[in-house]
Amino acid sequence: MNVFLRKLIGMNWLLTILAIGLAVFGIMAIYSATYMRAEAYLVEMWRRQAVFLAIGIAIYFITSLIDYRSWLHNIIFPLIMYLGGLGFLILTHFIGRTTYGAKSWLDLGPISFQPAQLAIVSMLLLLSWLIANTSDWVGFWPTVGRILSCGAIVAPPFLLILIQPDLGECLVQLPMIMALLFVGRIPKRYLIVMIIVAIALVPVVANFGLKPYQRDRLTTFINPDYDQQGAAWTINQALIAIGSGGFYGKGFTAPNTQVQMGFLPSTIVHTDFIFSAIAEQLGFVGGVTLLIAFAVLFLTGLLIAACAPDELGRLVCVGLVALMFTHVFMNIGMNISVTPITGVPLPLISYGGSFLVLIFFGLGIVQSIWIHRRPVVVQS
Repeated sequence: MNVFLRKLIGMNWLLTILAIGLAVFGIMAIYSATYMRAEAYLVEMWRRQAVFLAIGIAIYFITSLIDYRSWLHNIIFPLIMYLGGLGFLILTHFIGRTTYGAKSWLDLGPISFQPAQLAIVSMLLLLSWLIANTSDWVGFWPTVGRILSCGAIVAPPFLLILIQPDLGECLVQLPMIMALLFVGRIPKRYLIVMIIVAIALVPVVANFGLKPYQRDRLTTFINPDYDQQGAAWTINQALIAIGSGGFYGKGFTAPNTQVQMGFLPSTIVHTDFIFSAIAEQLGFVGGVTLLIAFAVLFLTGLLIAACAPDELGRLVCVGLVALMFTHVFMNIGMNISVTPITGVPLPLISYGGSFLVLIFFGLGIVQSIWIHRRPVVVQS
């Protein structure tokens, strides 16, 4: 008990306060975006999110207090988690629920979740393990072997997510993978070649790998005046909501807003477009404050990565920060028309219980890396 108390006291409390604070703020944002809805299931969403937050916090503290080296250094846990993620993705292909054109949701009794998110987090852990355990592979052919081994881990979940098709969850993987390869000391010339190949494949994917509604999203991103009453409706209403918030916003739960009057669709305002609701109610000040909170969270994660006692810990920290940063960039970007609409949630803020729990699980590993950056001394 004394050991656990010392670990608890030695936690990085800035990381803990920021994570829980952002999640609590997310519940408030979900409430403000749904409390006036006629649909009962929408009105209850903030309560369900609160339940998942309680579960996520419990998992966060349990994961934090257990030395990550006792289970993450052994390939068994990352491999089992990875295979489980692949299993759920395959199951989704056969019995998954189609939402907004993508067969990406799996219903298991009362629980609904996106297996892609579990698969990506599990891929992060296994990929980090592989890179850390092949760090002594130097030279041309050993380096090619490292890259091909990483590709063998990345390809199955990436392709299974691509055929759903869930373009957003495919895109968020790429910066995470590149960050892991960079921190894993893959020579830069190989990374540059990989980036060039990826860019060259963009037209191929755009022409043959996208469904009509996804092409419409790209068209409305390039030309917001295209089909304003159809494909471009949501993004234009999001921009109106953000702009109408002004500097200080219209106020928390303010009536007669774009959100409350239903101009932003009720099915996505609490998930993909939660930032528009926040910016309308809390204005420029609220939006910038949220961005600053995320920035401090990411910098804290990178600081922990720099203090990690081994390469595996450093890779996991950097990979999770890259994954969360990409989610934030793409979600807020599509709200302000900087990136195309991809349906990527805003971590810790958007409604989604399974994703919230996964994020807290990942942050728990980061906290464990901080706590166990040096041996815990027990005084007798």
